[in-house]
Amino acid sequence: MKKNSYTFKLTPEQQRELEQALRTGNYRPKQVPHTRIAVEGPDYNVALYTSGKCLVQGKGAEEWVTFTLEPYILREVVTGYDKILHPEAIEAHMGIDESGKGDFFGPLVIAAVYTDEAIADAFREMDVRDSKTITSDAKAEKMAEAIRKILKGKFAIVKIGPEAYNRLYSSIKNVNRLLAWGHARAIENLLDKVPGCPKAIADQFGPKQTIEKALLKKGRKITLVQRHKAEADPAVAAASILARDGFLQGLKALGEKYKVKIPKGASDQVRAVARDLVQKHGPEVLVQACKCHFKTADAVLAEMNMNRAALGPLGQAVSKDYIRKTKEG
Repeated sequence: MKKNSYTFKLTPEQQRELEQALRTGNYRPKQVPHTRIAVEGPDYNVALYTSGKCLVQGKGAEEWVTFTLEPYILREVVTGYDKILHPEAIEAHMGIDESGKGDFFGPLVIAAVYTDEAIADAFREMDVRDSKTITSDAKAEKMAEAIRKILKGKFAIVKIGPEAYNRLYSSIKNVNRLLAWGHARAIENLLDKVPGCPKAIADQFGPKQTIEKALLKKGRKITLVQRHKAEADPAVAAASILARDGFLQGLKALGEKYKVKIPKGASDQVRAVARDLVQKHGPEVLVQACKCHFKTADAVLAEMNMNRAALGPLGQAVSKDYIRKTKEG
């Protein structure tokens, strides 16, 4: 089924090129509020907003995007011939992605999503894409709900809460190996629901063998593909949204537990909230709420005249990168 509405965020250079093309092409001008230019074609409308957003709507929207916007403005294929250029995207497979890896507070969440041609078409209709391109948490949560309805259970979520994460990291002492363990568990769990799935696609975060070694009996029969920008695949994109939703729910649960809004990332605001929690609940709260191998833990403790000894056994492991930077400094 064709889409009849497309939205693109254009760079300043792309905006200038599109405006020039619309002013000199065979289009009828339209008056649309908040636009640099808006035009009407035979069976589509194009509006370039002052925000840089380009909206294309109408029965002929897909053809105009495929034959005009992609080759002359975007200079990349984003729709239209996806099934011809990327047939593997609609073949039966699963995609895996994670959320929370770079956030001090909250869980690490890995999601695996099954996709076939019908599911991929449904994802395309609702514009499923890499969750990092979705700026609104509320929109990501809404899309996650819709994705779950489409999948009808053909997905798996592995949520590693902070305390379990710290326990695993104390044993594994390597983020990529911990990620590989989580990816392997997600693959195995989804294979219980779709045992005939032939292939799994994940983003490139380390040697493929790291995941393969973590797979159990069922998972060792699947073909594992790792590649950069894997989120372009519909299954991986859907997994990224489900993982983000799981991470956001984890932050909300922490916030309810400690009666404070828990921020994302590892910013000054994050450190301020961590200090408040330590003051109210003691340093062991970091083990229960945070990923303690982050250098953020050392910064928070130092500001309160403490060190890692206050965290107990699960808070002693730090990343190799942090050790290296400490020695260099």
